[in-house]
Amino acid sequence: MLHTFLSTIQTLPIDRPLTKEDLLTEPLLIEKDHDIHMYYAPHNEYINTNAQVVIVGITPGWGQMKAAFNRVVELLDKGDNKEEILKQAKIAASFSGQMRTNLITMLNQCGLAEVLGIQTTAQLFTTSRSLLHTTSIIRYPVFCHGKNYTGHTPPIKKSKMLSRYAYEIFPEELKTLKKNALIIPLGKISEQITRSIRDDLEKNHTYLFGFPHPSGANGHRLRQFEQNYSRFRVDVKKWFGG
Repeated sequence: MLHTFLSTIQTLPIDRPLTKEDLLTEPLLIEKDHDIHMYYAPHNEYINTNAQVVIVGITPGWGQMKAAFNRVVELLDKGDNKEEILKQAKIAASFSGQMRTNLITMLNQCGLAEVLGIQTTAQLFTTSRSLLHTTSIIRYPVFCHGKNYTGHTPPIKKSKMLSRYAYEIFPEELKTLKKNALIIPLGKISEQITRSIRDDLEKNHTYLFGFPHPSGANGHRLRQFEQNYSRFRVDVKKWFGG
């Protein structure tokens, strides 16, 4: 959809960080369902079909949206091609800060770095980026009453708009993967949806169900991880062996 919103993106300021007043606007609105608003963001348009590891969140938040647009505006000004722009937007909007640190720690403990032949899963976000695809159940940023949508209020199944993205568009994205990927849904909502569509997928991927969301706001993260730690290590080894 980049071409649809390109003229609007080209009017965004390049001399300062973008704000909600710049991006949460009518020209970038994809659609809405009562108090739920979905806006365009470019980063999830890039799909690494050769990825071995796929990390799945519920929907991009404001921080990811902002990072993606800041990068796109910068690269458009430099004249980069659109495919490269989308790829770089994906890299810019991937998990960052403490959330990335928490995620890397858990992935390392699962033995993922070892089976991939890298020193640490931190390399998935840098030198080994070709192994990784990050995505969302709902591809574009969703806001409810102006705040990041968490998947709870309202439930996804209560919204035709959200259901279409979760149960129709997301499965089609997973079908484009060329390899038997290790798919890691983050948090209960992502897990529930991925479980529900698993049997409809053409590829026989491996799913690491029960993986806690790495957000610092998830106070149960450590306990959830410890409860499933042994199974995670077994599943990762089975996936690699397969």
